[in-house]
Amino acid sequence: MAVTRSCCYRLAEPERKLPLPMNRVRFAFLSVGHAYDHLFMLLFPTVVLTLEAQFDLSYDQWMLMSTPAFVAFAAGAVPAGWLGDRWSRSGMMAIFFIGIGSAAILTSFARTPAEISGGLVLIGLFASIYHPVGIAMLVQGQKKVGRLLGINGVAGNFGIALAAFVAASLGNLISWRAAFYVPGAVSIATGLIYIWVARGWPLADRIAGPKEHDIGAAFKASTEVRQAILRAVIILTVGALLAGIVFQTSTISLPKLFEERLGDFTASTISVGGLVSLVVGIAAFAQIASGFLVDRFSVKRVWIVTLLLQVPLLIVVGMISQTGLLIAAFVVLVIIFGEIPIQDALLARHTPEHLRSRVYGIKFAIALGASAVAVLIIAALHSAGGGFSWLYGLLAACALVLGTAAFWLPDRPRHLEERNI
Repeated sequence: MAVTRSCCYRLAEPERKLPLPMNRVRFAFLSVGHAYDHLFMLLFPTVVLTLEAQFDLSYDQWMLMSTPAFVAFAAGAVPAGWLGDRWSRSGMMAIFFIGIGSAAILTSFARTPAEISGGLVLIGLFASIYHPVGIAMLVQGQKKVGRLLGINGVAGNFGIALAAFVAASLGNLISWRAAFYVPGAVSIATGLIYIWVARGWPLADRIAGPKEHDIGAAFKASTEVRQAILRAVIILTVGALLAGIVFQTSTISLPKLFEERLGDFTASTISVGGLVSLVVGIAAFAQIASGFLVDRFSVKRVWIVTLLLQVPLLIVVGMISQTGLLIAAFVVLVIIFGEIPIQDALLARHTPEHLRSRVYGIKFAIALGASAVAVLIIAALHSAGGGFSWLYGLLAACALVLGTAAFWLPDRPRHLEERNI
């Protein structure tokens, strides 16, 4: 296939398009995978409400024991992205489905807190595959990514919503072990179907990229390009960290926040899980709206507005209870979830396609690494007596810092458009 040259930079060879029906099937599997990814990682924050009594460990102790799982969730993203670019993105998705299901089933056989922690680490390791690989597959060869990222984001948020309900229902009706082995079996079955369907796809997920000296020459060709890329990298890195802390802390702490602050609304674990699922499930649709905005307006401006709106709402969530908390939590989650496709779209605009899995891997390693930080923050502030007022005040500060920094994010320079850097 002919390779186009622009100045001293060689464009990546375009992917061979899959047939249209196959594209839809692939999109469906990627959306299901996104839901599974968040569901498996958030089963434990609801299961722990049952484990507190069974193993005589406090909520704070259990959250600390789950920290290694979130570290694995983040650390695995970079090698997963590298394998997706260098080996096969489709192959990595097959490993994701089978691996995360097997890890969940293994966790269900745990007999001690240490074994549960080990099983959660395996879940986190396989869960780390999805974001760098799945999101890169989603935006591959697409000019307008907002709508795709928005719909896919809704699927991920449904995973978050279902996690609390699935864990609470299976935990109460059968046992906490069922909260792991039932979803695990479903994921393995999905993986087997995926392997059968994907075997007929063309090998279109390995992206040919430019030689290293071509990239280096392109970056040196313009001071504007070099400065814009450096500034974008710094701001998007800070964005991945701070937005990750806000997202992960709010979703992980939500079941316990509702249990403590909603009184009669949360008489049982099932009612806690049901309310969390309801609030998150409805808020999930915000990503479709934000995807629409991304495709039609300045992505940078949409991002800034989204961040600054979070600040007062997070403070309010940390201060109130009962019905007011339900309303405020719903509104702030709408905005927090709506931010996700905005950041992914910004990253796609500043990243060459042949490096995209690796760049997404680094981004999600930082963002998902915030999961481990979030767990430590929740445990520390909750046990110190500050409770959720201090916690959500800290999240508001993170949103304010990031919203201010976002003003310095450069628009995509003309040189990047011309060279597809």
